[in-house]
Amino acid sequence: MEANLLLESYLKDLRLPGFLRNYRMFAKDAAQANLGYDRYLLSLAEQEIMQRDKNRQARLIKLARFPLLKELADFDFSCVPSLSKPRVLDLAQGGYIRQAEPILMVGNPGLGKTHLATALAIAACRQGFKVRFYNAAALVNDLLQAEDEHRVPKLLNAALKQRLIVLDELGFIPFSATGAHLIFQFCSALYQRVALIITTNLRFADWTQVFGDERLTAALLDRLTHKAHILEFSGAESYRFRERLQREAAEGEGRA
Repeated sequence: MEANLLLESYLKDLRLPGFLRNYRMFAKDAAQANLGYDRYLLSLAEQEIMQRDKNRQARLIKLARFPLLKELADFDFSCVPSLSKPRVLDLAQGGYIRQAEPILMVGNPGLGKTHLATALAIAACRQGFKVRFYNAAALVNDLLQAEDEHRVPKLLNAALKQRLIVLDELGFIPFSATGAHLIFQFCSALYQRVALIITTNLRFADWTQVFGDERLTAALLDRLTHKAHILEFSGAESYRFRERLQREAAEGEGRA
């Protein structure tokens, strides 16, 4: 008994919670299966590594600040025929992150751009990449506040510590001249250093409506489209609208 107490004390000091939680049960299983000490220790070590990896993934997903969690497996590619499922699955492997390349998702509202951007970002978290999700308008507000408080460099330095940043709904509302210059500064700082996923309802030709300055817009698009993976979303009807119809149909069958 004293040996077990001492062992548990050492495992706590060594910060091996998986060993602490499982050593008794694994020892019993190893004895029943007539396994050697090395196999017993290997099983404990594997369980510890698996739990640490699971905890790290959960921590990265929490730090990313996703408004909602969306999985790639739940995306209905049949409803967006313009998308190549194999291409998206290839992107989910994270090569674009290692190369700090952008993904630009362009198309009408309601076709699943935010869902897919979130799903790819969650896949990145599970691969151990640091991710940050922003609504584009909220980011501009943060940048404007940082400008007033003389801490834009600090905000940019924090962004550069990420491996992937998602800018959702770029172009949903037009920016002020200062806001447009700040988002340009933000994206320029990330260029070829941090991967970027941008969702937008606007065609590239219409971005001037949001940024106001043709030269700034051209310079931004030049950076964003360089080595970019461009995914076009087109479909007959809104993804959310279809989900609502399916939900209402299911509720109607339940009442029947």
